[in-house]
Amino acid sequence: MPRSQTTKKPTRIQREKTRAILEAALDVFSDFGFRGSTIDMIAARAGLSKPNILYYFDNKEAIHKTLLAELLQTWLDPLHQIDEAGDPIEEICGYVAQKLKMAREFPRESKLFANEILQGAPHILPEIQGELKELTSLKAKVVKSWIKAGKLADIDPYHLFFSIWATTQHYADFDIQVRSVLGDGSDPFETAGPFLDKMYRTMLRP
Repeated sequence: MPRSQTTKKPTRIQREKTRAILEAALDVFSDFGFRGSTIDMIAARAGLSKPNILYYFDNKEAIHKTLLAELLQTWLDPLHQIDEAGDPIEEICGYVAQKLKMAREFPRESKLFANEILQGAPHILPEIQGELKELTSLKAKVVKSWIKAGKLADIDPYHLFFSIWATTQHYADFDIQVRSVLGDGSDPFETAGPFLDKMYRTMLRP
């Protein structure tokens, strides 16, 4: 936890500096990963001194954990929004659209999360095994109920979610590859949206 949140009423300056540090760290971690990043790099990106960074956070790990905690809540929000009472195909395709939008708007966060997973999730494994697993299992039960009611094709709910995460976050995590292969200077998200929507609707129809 940043030091500015350990007091009952953090000052405006404390809040601003904490956010500046986190924004700089997000840039650094998404570019170089946790192991390749240093407090000095974060300080330089934030325009602050190293002692100033360490006044607000104990170490590099504390900054990284704070970013990941914020990110997980952002990542989980669209999954929370899947409504059992809604139209199954619309709910799932709406989730796909939301995840693609997040990949477009939060590419640094997506890369931060991907780097953490590639390292074995040392700073966020309890949350993955806890909150993420529990919510995914809850929504998997919803998908199974839709399948049982004949509203969806007979698919594996967990692999459905894995495929959605993979196909949407790919456009952020492998942005340079996607743009290089396309090679026409176009925005890949513009064409990815209709493609993924058609693909999932086709797969999900009973």
